[in-house]
Amino acid sequence: MSRMPDEMPFDESVNRDRVNYNVTDTDEAVQQLNSLLRGEISAAETYRMAIDKLSDSDKTRVGSIGLLSEIQEQHGRAAQALRHRIRDLGGEAADSSGAWGAWAKFVQGTGNLFGDVSALKALKEGEEHGLKDYQDALDHTDQMSAELVQNQLIPAQEKHIGILDQLISSAKAA
Repeated sequence: MSRMPDEMPFDESVNRDRVNYNVTDTDEAVQQLNSLLRGEISAAETYRMAIDKLSDSDKTRVGSIGLLSEIQEQHGRAAQALRHRIRDLGGEAADSSGAWGAWAKFVQGTGNLFGDVSALKALKEGEEHGLKDYQDALDHTDQMSAELVQNQLIPAQEKHIGILDQLISSAKAA
């Protein structure tokens, strides 16, 4: 029995009810993955802005800055994983965040004007938007890409949201 290159053995960890394994249009998958890639590039850029803002405002927030730096690095790794997958499909990976990045910078800049809690809430909103994008993408990618999204990228987004919830609670209590 031969398998197509992008077919993987059955993996029960993927929610099969959400994944459309009938996507055979590589261009559609590459386009969807590039959209996700631009979001990851934008997220990394936005975290850099937030980290710079927190570094300038209060040197005692080393723990928060450390957590935000970890999240930024995770977004960088997610971007790299998406780049690799796009190349595996024969596509050309986006190299900038595009319009999505400009919007994210505007939202984060506005949050920065209103203090740490607002900046953290803006980051959380970005993570929630990214989570929704990943969930929506499951129906518009090939099997291997969907498994990457389901098994690595969605859990990372959910973890980031939890961390940001904790940081927001801590900032409000301070």
